[in-house]
Amino acid sequence: MSATGQSILIIVLLVINAIVAILYYVLNTIIKQNREKSILIRTVVMLLCPVAGPVFVMLSFVIFKVFMSEPVDLADVVFSKERMKFESKADEEKERNVVPLEEAIAISEKDDLRKLVMNLVSSNASESLASLTLALDSEDSETSHYAASVLQDMLNNFRVEVETQYRRVLDGDERRVSICEYLIEYMDSYLSQRVFIDLEQKNYVEIMENVCDIYYENAEWSMTGRQYEMISLRLLEIESYELCEKWCMRAREHYPESLTTYTCLLKLYFNSRQKEYFFETIEELKNSSIVIDSETLELIRVFS
Repeated sequence: MSATGQSILIIVLLVINAIVAILYYVLNTIIKQNREKSILIRTVVMLLCPVAGPVFVMLSFVIFKVFMSEPVDLADVVFSKERMKFESKADEEKERNVVPLEEAIAISEKDDLRKLVMNLVSSNASESLASLTLALDSEDSETSHYAASVLQDMLNNFRVEVETQYRRVLDGDERRVSICEYLIEYMDSYLSQRVFIDLEQKNYVEIMENVCDIYYENAEWSMTGRQYEMISLRLLEIESYELCEKWCMRAREHYPESLTTYTCLLKLYFNSRQKEYFFETIEELKNSSIVIDSETLELIRVFS
């Protein structure tokens, strides 16, 4: 083919390409009025890249139709700027059956008592162990047997969990600090309910104190006032006054402006009959900037 023929062929291709691009722009602008910007970009590409541009646009259209044109299921999607708020209705039947277990033991209707104990367990058994011990004295054998079974299972789970995690701490597990933090909270949730016999309670409090010591040695400034209060009160309950004072002093060092620091000290000095320190602590509390709540005022009134 001569040079003239080649030039004519190129001109024809350019003209056809331009016509295709213009037709593409006009038709798509009419059909898809909300996408004029993207259509204009494609048209420019087709004009600047003769033949290749239209081929690319056509191939992308075919690929989109074949592989990506399936409708999307939006049944579970909510496009809204308003926050959805769902409120569940109270279980009135269950709430009507919630009463102190001390009163429930005296209920004559066995079915009502059984239903109440079931609700108690299903709500949060680990926080209801002390109440379950009261149900052991029920005259209804089925209720007392069920309470004993649940209580035994929960305590056995506690024993296994404490033994497992405590062993990890003693073996120098790399996560020992977080394990100690978990154990302190977990053990206190059970030990504070006083459901173990005295000897076992004392043994677990001593384990908890050792865990607190390891936690203190490795993360002294991470220990919270609440954690100091937990171990102080558990030690006070088993009359381990020397260790209790150790933790009260540590709490005083790290949380000198905390009310719980003073309440733990007051309880310690009262129970260990250290009257002089007891009244000194009261004076320190009065002269501090700490706001004394009604519970602490009542504590001071009763102890004084």
